[in-house]
Amino acid sequence: MPDPRSHPAPHSRARQSRTPRRTPAVALALVAALAAVGLGPAAAPAVAATVPVGSGSHSDTRPAGTSGPTTHTGAPVTPKVTPAAKGRPVPTNDWWSSLAFQRYGDNPYSTPMYGHPLTYQATAGGLEVGYPTTPAVVGEGRQYEYAHKRDLTLGLTGLNSPDTKADAWSDWTVTPYWSDGARTLRTTIGHGLPFVYAKGSGANAQITTAAAPAVFADQGNVLGITVAGHHYALFAPSGSDWNVSGSTITAGLGAKDYFSVAVLPSTDALATYRKYAFSFVTGSKVTWSAAASSVRAGYALTTQAQEGGETGTLQALYRHQWLHTADPLTPYTYVSPRGTMKVREGTSFTTTQKSSPVLPALPKSSGVDRARLKTYLDEVVNAPDPFSGATDTYWTGKALGRLAQLVPIADQFGESAVRDKLIGLLKGRLQEWFTAGGASEFSYDKDWKTLTGYPASYGSDTELNDHHFHYSYYVYAAAVVAQYDQAWAADSAWGGMVKALIKDAANPARSDPAFPFLRGFDVYAGHSWASGHQGFAAGNNQESSSESTNLSAALVLWGSATGNAELRELGSYLLTTESEAVAQYWFDADEQVFPAGFGHDTAGMVWGSGAAYSTWWTANPEEIHGINVLPVTGGSLHLAGNKAAIRRNLAELVRENGGPAVEWRDILWEFESLADPGAAKSKWDAGSGSYTPEQGESKAHTYHWTGTLDALGAPDPGVTGDLPTSAVFTKGTVRTYAAHNYDSAPRTVTFSDGAKLVVPARSTATGTGTGGGPDPDPPSGNVFQLRTGGVLTTAATGTAGSDTIASADGANHDGTPYRPLVYEAKKVNGTLAAGRTTAFRLQVDAGTAVGLGPQARVSYDLTGDGTFERTETYRYFATDPVTGWETYGEGGGPKSATGSLGNLTGGTVRLEVWSAIGNAPARLRTGTADSVLTIPFG
Repeated sequence: MPDPRSHPAPHSRARQSRTPRRTPAVALALVAALAAVGLGPAAAPAVAATVPVGSGSHSDTRPAGTSGPTTHTGAPVTPKVTPAAKGRPVPTNDWWSSLAFQRYGDNPYSTPMYGHPLTYQATAGGLEVGYPTTPAVVGEGRQYEYAHKRDLTLGLTGLNSPDTKADAWSDWTVTPYWSDGARTLRTTIGHGLPFVYAKGSGANAQITTAAAPAVFADQGNVLGITVAGHHYALFAPSGSDWNVSGSTITAGLGAKDYFSVAVLPSTDALATYRKYAFSFVTGSKVTWSAAASSVRAGYALTTQAQEGGETGTLQALYRHQWLHTADPLTPYTYVSPRGTMKVREGTSFTTTQKSSPVLPALPKSSGVDRARLKTYLDEVVNAPDPFSGATDTYWTGKALGRLAQLVPIADQFGESAVRDKLIGLLKGRLQEWFTAGGASEFSYDKDWKTLTGYPASYGSDTELNDHHFHYSYYVYAAAVVAQYDQAWAADSAWGGMVKALIKDAANPARSDPAFPFLRGFDVYAGHSWASGHQGFAAGNNQESSSESTNLSAALVLWGSATGNAELRELGSYLLTTESEAVAQYWFDADEQVFPAGFGHDTAGMVWGSGAAYSTWWTANPEEIHGINVLPVTGGSLHLAGNKAAIRRNLAELVRENGGPAVEWRDILWEFESLADPGAAKSKWDAGSGSYTPEQGESKAHTYHWTGTLDALGAPDPGVTGDLPTSAVFTKGTVRTYAAHNYDSAPRTVTFSDGAKLVVPARSTATGTGTGGGPDPDPPSGNVFQLRTGGVLTTAATGTAGSDTIASADGANHDGTPYRPLVYEAKKVNGTLAAGRTTAFRLQVDAGTAVGLGPQARVSYDLTGDGTFERTETYRYFATDPVTGWETYGEGGGPKSATGSLGNLTGGTVRLEVWSAIGNAPARLRTGTADSVLTIPFG
């Protein structure tokens, strides 16, 4: 295969067969020296031993003839860390893991690392730094990349280190270390950091540029330079002076040991960045909470002033973050492979998102015939080998997932014998793997502090690849068993081994000496990485984002079934966060991320440097489009939040495939069901007798999935319940609410639209909601008042209030909603009135702020199917800097309009209000007839 260090050829790793496997083979050794309850680590025995964990066990030594982490030539390798970091669990599968995992024997430094906005690569002389701003579309148009290209190297004069080691790390920062005996250098780099913070001894600070720099500012210890069109600021201690000689720039440090470099969004930002040049970032930490149908995450940096008293900083937020924060942002932005990054002035920010829905299975509906379902169930449960010959961790996992999907389906239709036989199959195979000494087992590697399953597959042993993919199926299957047999899931029984796998792949504890914190999940990037060593020119990668979210959904189910709130909340945080990242970076949901020259509506793989329309094993469009969908479960409902992206995705599939899907048609029918259930059901009806299910699927599950969604309607993730295991489906004007209650007492679930659903103990329930709901009666009239909480209503009585229109943060958002207030009325019926147009009267108040411009957009979804046929964007309103309400109306006329109006039949009317310009928030009056929207319908 081509050398991945020179180019990450998307198709360079051929599979032995066309099977749904993904990322570069990365080895993950099975982490599991746990105490009796399966939580804490036990001391490693001096000789090979079986370590008991409840009723199960794992080994502390690999099976004979197997391998753990190695270089690409097969030589065993241990973590490349300094003495200060020795013994700490190394976070493999990260954006910087090549610093610690030396995959290539001739490269003891690192491969390119993509922190965004900066890129890095360690060399003997220090740290290469780049800021790629122009994408290249390569591989016959199948891949776009902002590849690392050195603008400068940060180091010390004469530094020639034999290697680079990881010295320290936190949630999204790392400190590489160089030493050649006479000189020592440490730098701190990270996601979102425009600065590189350096500490060195034994020589002068040295910056070597890729070409002679243009100096735009020379202020002694502060130097502004431009290299390859990119602007950098160099900061040495007060009293020092930068000296430029060709492409070499040096500064004496005197008695100090610190200096820093920042990439500037523009030359006029120098003064702002100078303020924070010596406030060095020393750590990063994420916190999260999941409650009341939302997930809140906090991202905080710790800093230390090297001189002066400033301890603030600047950090750049990814798109999936700034879409969901209300914290003020500066006008500064950066280019990245994930779209525009926006700069925050401060050490922390928070995001708030609606929780992604999860169910153990779709609920029972009239769309499924019991007799036909029973025929399909029997085909699976009575097969000669229900596990289809699977022996390794991945294919065993796929088989476990396939069987587990059917347990709650069999149960809801009263097929208890089938249910119990399936549960027996799951228990038997899980217990085989959860017991050391047999043909299959998990083994703990004390050096890499990882738990690896043997037989391994796709580099899960030698490269520590894909643990979160493989183990997601085991946790999901165990959660299904726990739903019906809590005693089996106890720590003292088999639950301890389930927790061991969770600890390996998604450990929520930073202080655990046996496993790293959240091994595969990059909290700042918002998604997981699959390669354990990150040893590619394009950085790390992830192909099957849906197998990553499968683990997150499994954590929600396992935590709910076993009463473990910590793991349930962890699952909600991971799933909700990654669902937005997947929507933006794999599916380009808002069409704001993929560069124009890429020409695709979806990516099969995301790399540190960009994304690719490909998989590791095939260029077949069906697998490219399906690999980020499978496995389809009750944890896949979040995908329905972007129905237009699903339609674009499937339309491209047909174009690229030269016709409809043939091989993975079941996966793609189920995907289409999330946006257009009727169309997907028609395809199932026409093709159900003439296809072979994908290896993780069954006809029983696909029939139940397509039939249920055809009956209930597509999932509506915009409405959330205060129970993690709840979901909403909308068909026409009817919403169906569903929830599963794992508790031993009945539970009333309250949804964000006010609907309520009473769910009996240990049961799934469905209903159309009571005590509220989505406009139980269709709105009458055509004049809508605004209500705080996002509602448009024709009710004439309300309580006066106001909502805050977020600041434009100094940028120009004329015509493009930016953190908008959104108000909706659903189930609206009306006949288009000839000659009438949309009208509105909105009371706004900018207070004493100068130069604000609220803007409105009105959209019409004529049938309530999630597609807005008509969108009207109005010119913004220039407010005055005098406290008091002003009236913003449609009199300025539309700035733009797309689509056509027609009659409303169960439709949706949406009003969005945001700040087009300005650098301060404003207020919008609600609850009275002072703020109304009038639609042109009778």
